[in-house]
Amino acid sequence: MRRKTSLVLLALAVFFAALSPLLRWYAFPRLAKIPANQYQDMVLEAKDATLLDYGTMTAKQVPKVTIVQTLKGNVEASEKIEKTVGKDVVVWDGLSYVQGPDGKMVSEIPERYIFDAHSQAPVHAAGEMVDGDPVKRTGIEFKWPFLTEKRDYEYFDAQTRTTNPIHYEGTRTFRGVKVYYFEQTIPWTKVPFPKTMPVKGITPESVAKTGTTRWYTTVRRFWVEPLTGAPVYGEEIHKEELRGGSLLGGREKVTAFAGHVKMREDYIEHTVDLVKSNRLLVLLMTSYLPWGFLTLGVLLLALSLWLEARSRRPVPVTADEPEPVTA
Repeated sequence: MRRKTSLVLLALAVFFAALSPLLRWYAFPRLAKIPANQYQDMVLEAKDATLLDYGTMTAKQVPKVTIVQTLKGNVEASEKIEKTVGKDVVVWDGLSYVQGPDGKMVSEIPERYIFDAHSQAPVHAAGEMVDGDPVKRTGIEFKWPFLTEKRDYEYFDAQTRTTNPIHYEGTRTFRGVKVYYFEQTIPWTKVPFPKTMPVKGITPESVAKTGTTRWYTTVRRFWVEPLTGAPVYGEEIHKEELRGGSLLGGREKVTAFAGHVKMREDYIEHTVDLVKSNRLLVLLMTSYLPWGFLTLGVLLLALSLWLEARSRRPVPVTADEPEPVTA
């Protein structure tokens, strides 16, 4: 009986020991993915910012500029692309909407970002664009890969439509969460005007005829939770200028927008809570369950060997007692 039990325990030990690396190195890369129907929004603010008054074409100090960013998963589009590329794909339709302190629109830039649901690498397909302009992204945008590494990454900048390094600058703690801090600097670069302008009757084409150009620079910062690859916080030191042309009335340049853009406090709290819950799921598949199964396999193996050793131990033979002699 002991020998049969030891064989069952040995089989279970082998099963759990084999399941441990399979879960970590085979199941996790295939199961961990961004859902195609995900929706998220975020509100950022630049307080005491500088904003261009298009009525007078002068830069003014304003109490606050608000940027609302939304990302909406397009399930129908992702399913169509998956049929052609043969892998799980996510399509995010994004919008960056900027409004001044009076609530009026300053700019709005739509985006379509197509990427691999598992690795977050860009997937090139019809419809990939920024503000209606077709683009072919390289590098990441919005989200880092699962199990982010301590290294530099290539990050796509929607304003310039270019990819530039974003540098790993160290490990920090943010609101009780271990994070990797990344920073990217985009130098002054000539960029296109948004298709939707804040003043009726003014279009990018009409501005181009004046000879005035738009320039942009930013310092982009992200605090990224490494297991999920999700930023728990982000900010930008953002500057835009209009340069030259008759629109400026002989001036060399004028500030269109300048401000330190930061996530609003309520969105920071929501993001941190969401990342903490998702982090636990990743930990289960990459650490808790694999190590738990391996430990259980070792314990079952030890118990199996102990029972096998006991079953082979010789049973002591006792001499029969002599029957009493009777007269």
